Amino acid sequence: MSATAGSAPIENGGEQRFLVTLAVMAATIMQALDTTIVNVALPHMQGDLGATPEQITWVLTSYLVASGIFMPLTGYFTDRLGQKRYLLYSIGGFVLASALCGIATNLPEIVLFRLLQGVFGAALVPLSQSIMVQSVPPKDRGRAMAIWGIGVMVGPIMGPTLGGYLTEVLNWRWTFYINLPVGVLSFLLAARTVPDTPPRSRAMDWRGLVLLSVAICALQFTLDYGNQDDWFESRSIQIAVALCTLGFGAFIYHAVTNRGPALFHLDIFRDRNFAMSTLLMSLFGLGLYGAMVLQPMLLESLLGYPTSTTGWMMAPRGLASMVSMMLVGRFINRVQPRLLVLAGLVLGTIGSWSMTRYNLDVGIWSLVWPVLVQGFGLGLVFVPLSTVAFSTLARDKSAEAAGVYSLTRTIGSSIGISVIATMMARETQVAWNQLGGHINPYNPALPRYLAGLGMQAHDPHAAAVLGHELGRQAQMLGMMDAFVLVMWSFIIMLPFVFLLGKTHQHRDEGSAPVAAE
Repeated sequence: MSATAGSAPIENGGEQRFLVTLAVMAATIMQALDTTIVNVALPHMQGDLGATPEQITWVLTSYLVASGIFMPLTGYFTDRLGQKRYLLYSIGGFVLASALCGIATNLPEIVLFRLLQGVFGAALVPLSQSIMVQSVPPKDRGRAMAIWGIGVMVGPIMGPTLGGYLTEVLNWRWTFYINLPVGVLSFLLAARTVPDTPPRSRAMDWRGLVLLSVAICALQFTLDYGNQDDWFESRSIQIAVALCTLGFGAFIYHAVTNRGPALFHLDIFRDRNFAMSTLLMSLFGLGLYGAMVLQPMLLESLLGYPTSTTGWMMAPRGLASMVSMMLVGRFINRVQPRLLVLAGLVLGTIGSWSMTRYNLDVGIWSLVWPVLVQGFGLGLVFVPLSTVAFSTLARDKSAEAAGVYSLTRTIGSSIGISVIATMMARETQVAWNQLGGHINPYNPALPRYLAGLGMQAHDPHAAAVLGHELGRQAQMLGMMDAFVLVMWSFIIMLPFVFLLGKTHQHRDEGSAPVAAE
């Protein structure tokens, strides 16, 4: 038995369960918020720390790499330390690293401190999910996942809004200092209320850890620099892809053939619900983060909205997701979760399709309502999918499975963001070449367009005006093609929903629910 097996549901309900929920929710929101809150502050950090545009991205990369490596170790450290002690170490280390990031004076310092943030923050989301799963009876698990999902989903969505406000009103350092009061509250509540599990001896699979670390580092390098280095035209990208492929392949072979200690046990993927939910969640990354990447670029670069306004216009997605998660928490025991996932994907498709109708004259309402629809759909997907993933797993595997589940979600999101960025860049270049071919002295539309601006073709500023407008139109077309890809990502996920097993929500609380074949 794993150590997590020693944790039973909190049966005295009421205040104790509420405080446990509050403690792990605060930790979840703190970590999830930190994945996006720093993004909008990067230009300010770049100038303050004297970094180049390429170097400042290390602030993001270092965090993602460290957290990606340590997420699968959640089960190992939970066994060795007990879930309460490990949670407290993680919260305390994350808060300390956040404070150090806030006082960093140069690029090497903040990259190092962001690495520490990733190391300590890696377990916060999977461990909080595991604690929520263990602390409630199976019949209440859907509602618990709804509460937990609010933190995981709303944190990244609200990050740009809060980050833009803090950076504009105070400075970029407050995007890190904001973690301190939340972290202290979470630490004190967790120390008082979170149930512990007895530590047990467990050996480390060092070979598996090295292989997985190499694969994750190579993958993240490929995703970060592939687009700017023209992907496989770059020798460094070719080497990184080879290392990533060999690393993951060798890790899987090692995990299958290894008879000693394992980093995590692959038999968790024998559970159909967990395997299919993990696959769907990794595909979900493109739909979840695709629009979040594209819309700020549309609002700020093409439509000219200020950073703070852009943040507020992104907020409805988070609010709609929060509302749908609350509704899911009330109805998940009455409706099969896979039907909720299906409805969420349909709404995500509708919202994404509406975004493909954007243009450079789009109004505020036309920008906001697709965000609301898509955000509502995202909430219907995330919570039921997380519920299904753990509905048929044994409780003693929850911490280990939560780490793997979070890792696949992180990798899927990184791949989705990279695919969207590459798609937009390539299609923008195609549109530039196609539209640019129409700008010539023989096109009768050219003098009419310039005349409307009070200019003629031989005016010295005409070329600059035409180049600027060509760039805007080309980028808009490239963005529309990227929105089409986001829409198709939702459509592609639809058939996989039918491979999820049904879950029986009202079983004896001493056992996990089982899937119906």
